[in-house]
Amino acid sequence: MGAEASGSRPELQELMREAEISLLECKVCFERFGHRQQRRPRNLSCGHVVCLACVAALAHPRTLALECPFCRRACRGCDTSDCLPVLHLIELLGSALRQSPAAHRAAPSAPGALTCHHAFGGWGTLVNPTGLALCPKTGRVVVVHDGKRRVKIFDSGGGCAHQFGEKGDAAQDIRYPVDVTVTNDCHVVVTDAGDRSIKVFDFFGQIKLVIGDQFSLPWGVETTPQNGIVVTDAEAGSLHLLDVDFAEGVLRRTERLQAHLCNPRGVAVSWLTGAIAVLEHPLALGSRVCSTRVKVFSSSMQLVSQVDTFGLSLYFPSKITASAVTFDHQGNVIVADTSGPAILCLGKPEEFPVPKPMVTHGLSHPVALTFTKENSLLVLDTASHSIKIYKVDWG
Repeated sequence: MGAEASGSRPELQELMREAEISLLECKVCFERFGHRQQRRPRNLSCGHVVCLACVAALAHPRTLALECPFCRRACRGCDTSDCLPVLHLIELLGSALRQSPAAHRAAPSAPGALTCHHAFGGWGTLVNPTGLALCPKTGRVVVVHDGKRRVKIFDSGGGCAHQFGEKGDAAQDIRYPVDVTVTNDCHVVVTDAGDRSIKVFDFFGQIKLVIGDQFSLPWGVETTPQNGIVVTDAEAGSLHLLDVDFAEGVLRRTERLQAHLCNPRGVAVSWLTGAIAVLEHPLALGSRVCSTRVKVFSSSMQLVSQVDTFGLSLYFPSKITASAVTFDHQGNVIVADTSGPAILCLGKPEEFPVPKPMVTHGLSHPVALTFTKENSLLVLDTASHSIKIYKVDWG
């Protein structure tokens, strides 16, 4: 009986965590629901649930009209009501809702550690952002999000320089952006899960090319040093290389680099070695809990190394849930962890894994990351709807 109870404890903890993330968090601000006034869960007239603080932030100050951030239906702030099932669930779980153990692994910043020097964006400027990229020529930051104009370009100071990509059903519109990259000649490439296409714009927002009917669900996208485009297809389980004439707006060739991947999403390319990292989300056997796995392929697409959630659990006391992957300038694999939340270095692919925390403070729900030429780390935090810039602190 004791062995059975101890064996079921990890499953119970996992179930508790899934309940906490899926049911007991406001999906706008990612704060935990509670009985306090500002954090009380409120039913919108469309059926979605957000906290009272977000209702107040979304509602027009005079008319109290608001648009549901999920289904975009018109609602009224004064027509909301307490979500009693969520409140009852909070009471039932009670003291079992503890802070994630990953938070306890955070340590005071030491010399040489990454610290946040600047942040920009915020709710309204960005709405539930999903993808982040840097323009290699201008250094400007490109973000895709759920705003009325889906692509937002920021200057180095964090000011909005330009935005484009209307929400709509036309071919040049963007329905549901998932990821973004910027090519070496400053073209913006967006994966659109809404119509399952890849859309190429020039840097000023003029549509150049729409690649549709070739992918089941295009997800992650990245530029190669040769100015090619690698794309993951989450539904088909494949990785593709696109050869595009961006000036003419013509797709020259499509090559399938890998098949039989498990729900691949994020993808990154090392400009030092040409290696490609793919972030998979396989479903654990007999469970509805999704784990993550990082696979790294050489430039010739030979599997070099891989590590999954279980493998990383041997190094850390809590579960690691990778949400994004990139390479630093030395060829190390860097991942964002939403369970911590944290940013982790996994080491070089041939030494996999040699994990160490890089950022353990100040993040809520990181979903994308990239490095600048100056070696600053940019992290897209969807919970705070912001971009955070981390630099090495030698103090």
